[in-house]
Amino acid sequence: MRIAVFCSGNGTNLQAIIDAAKREFIKADLALVVADNAEAYALVRAKKANIQTFVLAKKGFKTREEYDKEVIKKLEEEKIDLIVLAGFMRLLSSYFVNKYKNRILNIHPALLPSFKGTHGIKDALHYGVKVTGPTVHFVDEGLDSGPIILQEVVEVKSDDTEETLAERIHKKEHVIYPKAIKWFVEGKLKVNGRQVLIR
Repeated sequence: MRIAVFCSGNGTNLQAIIDAAKREFIKADLALVVADNAEAYALVRAKKANIQTFVLAKKGFKTREEYDKEVIKKLEEEKIDLIVLAGFMRLLSSYFVNKYKNRILNIHPALLPSFKGTHGIKDALHYGVKVTGPTVHFVDEGLDSGPIILQEVVEVKSDDTEETLAERIHKKEHVIYPKAIKWFVEGKLKVNGRQVLIR
């Protein structure tokens, strides 16, 4: 199975996936790292791991679909089977999501369906929840609304800042994301409506 990881920034989840593939926890080919930002440190991580990179800036495309069609050309060229979003800060078009239905995974730093969007950690902290944690889910056409594969609980401490809470959430992300990818690669995930059955 050939995997493409989409990143926009530092790429710590990408690193966790690279490490899991190196120790053969994930038995698949990390074939491509796609970025929308040429400055993303994730690209450095990819190059160090000898993974091909593809950078496509947002500028010059009138619509998300136009941008996505250009990315799809590269994915098809590389015969990509699974797309893993790891801090990719662009919403995918309906066209893209339908093209790769149930073959796109994402990780979100809150317990979905609560605190969707780009400020999941900050929003959970400000709301005053006692627990939060990351969610791995399939991507559908909505915002952080696809069927949930795996979640991990992180306790919120009374003296937590956004940074201290984020650090503990990210540690859990680096464990559960490779696990969910492994399950996908091994054919253990079956989507049944909103439920993901793990066989």
